Amino acid sequence: MLRSDDILSTVRMLREEQLDVRTVTLGINLQECASYDVDHLCRKIHTKILAKAAQLVAVCDDISQKYGIPIVNKRLAISPVTWLLEGQNEAAFLQVARQLDSTVKAVGVDLLGGFTALVQKGMTSGERVYFNVLPEVLAETQRICASVNAASSRTGINVDAILLVSQAIKRAAELTAGNDGFAAAKLVVFSNIPEDNPFMAGGFLGPGEPESVINIGVSGPGVIKRRLQQMLHSHPGANLGQIAEQIKETAFRITRVGELIGREVASRLKVEFGIVDLSLAPTPRMGDSVGEILQVMGLEHIGSAGTTAAIALLTDAVKKGGLFASSSVGGLSGAFVPVAEDAALAHAVANKTLGIEKLEAITSICSVGLDMVPIPGDTTVETLASLICDELAIGVINGKTTAARIIPIPGKKAGEMARWGGLFGESPILDVQNLRPNQTLITRGGRIPAPVHSFRN
Repeated sequence: MLRSDDILSTVRMLREEQLDVRTVTLGINLQECASYDVDHLCRKIHTKILAKAAQLVAVCDDISQKYGIPIVNKRLAISPVTWLLEGQNEAAFLQVARQLDSTVKAVGVDLLGGFTALVQKGMTSGERVYFNVLPEVLAETQRICASVNAASSRTGINVDAILLVSQAIKRAAELTAGNDGFAAAKLVVFSNIPEDNPFMAGGFLGPGEPESVINIGVSGPGVIKRRLQQMLHSHPGANLGQIAEQIKETAFRITRVGELIGREVASRLKVEFGIVDLSLAPTPRMGDSVGEILQVMGLEHIGSAGTTAAIALLTDAVKKGGLFASSSVGGLSGAFVPVAEDAALAHAVANKTLGIEKLEAITSICSVGLDMVPIPGDTTVETLASLICDELAIGVINGKTTAARIIPIPGKKAGEMARWGGLFGESPILDVQNLRPNQTLITRGGRIPAPVHSFRN
């Protein structure tokens, strides 16, 4: 049972440190809307989303004012659209995407996740249609986010799906060349995708989830940074164990606040409360950076030796504090290192201390290691697919979630800037070594088998 007096004390303590709830995400199952008549299907989608989400923004704003804690993003996550549209053609996928985009705008939320395909073991004919139309969907809509689960520890890696999604990423970027390939920034490729992730672009309502559910993302890298600064000002000789303890204590407090707000939102909307995601999700705003936490800890150059160990300390301490604070922890609950969305990480790329190889190594700790990574526009589909495959392999072998959000920037080369503004930020373009034309590993396709530990029951 949560004690309100403890939580409200925490709210008062953290209010001056710019604590926020990063996202309140309402999951909605749209399976009952299925119909071969696409016009009828779209009307049912619009009606159901309005019925479930019309009050989401107003409720969040009211609760935010009540507790003095900003709720930065209000979002929706739907059941996989490929399940809803099996048997339909490309025109139907586009029509539904436009309807979703229009309805989301009417509700007033920021983004919608769930334009999703779960293809870790194989693909249906409808999912092949999905890959064909995905670039146009991402380019022609403003609020639709997509995710593809192309691998899992139980099934292995579907290389055929990775090749298809890589082609879609390249095409989506080309269709939005005037905006530095922005459409590709709304698509993420997973291994072991979580079914209750409130963060975008990977949020969706997975199998086994309730009809409607509220999931909360409480981030707080700025709060942790400021707490560490205060601690190290008072105790400059603090060791790493003491630093971990301070992070753990702060994560505990942040999680308690997030669960309080999440449960109240769910109660007012008369839907179930799901989980609190502990992920440290930065923004481009200075002072709200995972990279800056590492620097406060004593890592002078992000990407240098010691970076992986520092992120391991940070991620583990956040999880320990959050798990002690709540029995409803889920989603990704790791540290995000989205290069373009974190000013300190983007600065490290500009200084050439952080490269794509180190980001891949960090994936062994983080859930999303190659996240918001801009690469040269002339990167081949085969190279892009190989990068994604490497990323997913780390998750498959280690039994954890990993993901890649990589954006080829049309007409630009390594060292030039990619700029999207707002939440998506900006970053220098990272260098990538293109594969030689005769390298055939990734083009062999097929499925990389699951590792031995997949047979645990």
